[in-house]
Amino acid sequence: MADYDFKAPRLFVDTPLQAGARIPLDRGQANYLLNVLRLKAGESVLIFNGRDGEWRAEVAVEGRKAADLVCAERTREQGAAPDIIYAFAPLKHARLDYMVQKAVEMGAGVLQPVLTRRTQSSRVNLERMRSNAVEAAEQCGILSIPEVREEENLERFLKGLDKDRLVVFCDENAPVSNPVAALAKLGNNQAGLAVIVGPEGGFTDQERALVAAHERCVCVSLGPRILRADTAAVAALAIVQSVLGDWN
Repeated sequence: MADYDFKAPRLFVDTPLQAGARIPLDRGQANYLLNVLRLKAGESVLIFNGRDGEWRAEVAVEGRKAADLVCAERTREQGAAPDIIYAFAPLKHARLDYMVQKAVEMGAGVLQPVLTRRTQSSRVNLERMRSNAVEAAEQCGILSIPEVREEENLERFLKGLDKDRLVVFCDENAPVSNPVAALAKLGNNQAGLAVIVGPEGGFTDQERALVAAHERCVCVSLGPRILRADTAAVAALAIVQSVLGDWN
């Protein structure tokens, strides 16, 4: 990432990308490039679709309010999406927006809302989540758009996990010890991860037992302070990435 062009505008497009391809833009994207950024014909934009890597494209103006992009060259190859499921109890609007954006920045490959007994909000706007995920990926040079899954209850989510997947259970009742040391004892993990953070009211004893019953589960504390759920997302994913993920 040291040579990455952070100055170039960057857009997600849900269109196949290849040299010479002409990419139509919707009205909002065209307005952003032509009227907000005031780009002219021939100027460059970075584009990606989560499948074909990142490309440099040139603006082709189609009038005062419309524009297309023409793919010129690939700037980065597509890599594998992170095999990290981030499972969380849904929050209310603004804080959920923040949490989704930060989880994407921290490398979550799947965003999975799970409903617990003390969940603050049982209705999840999946389109809003996807929009926030795309925006975070655009701004931070991320190539893969995380999968946004429909909400499901905690028990069903746990039953659907592969038995070999490592569950990192962020439990406020876990002993306050070094979570980095706890994860380091596991060695290299090749079966993917699921990171579970609960609601601000905490998990019930029954829910703790359900999570702990998973064949590969490690309970970790996020420190001696009580964290809000959106803060816990950043803390948990930072710990996981530093020991078992792509920071290591």
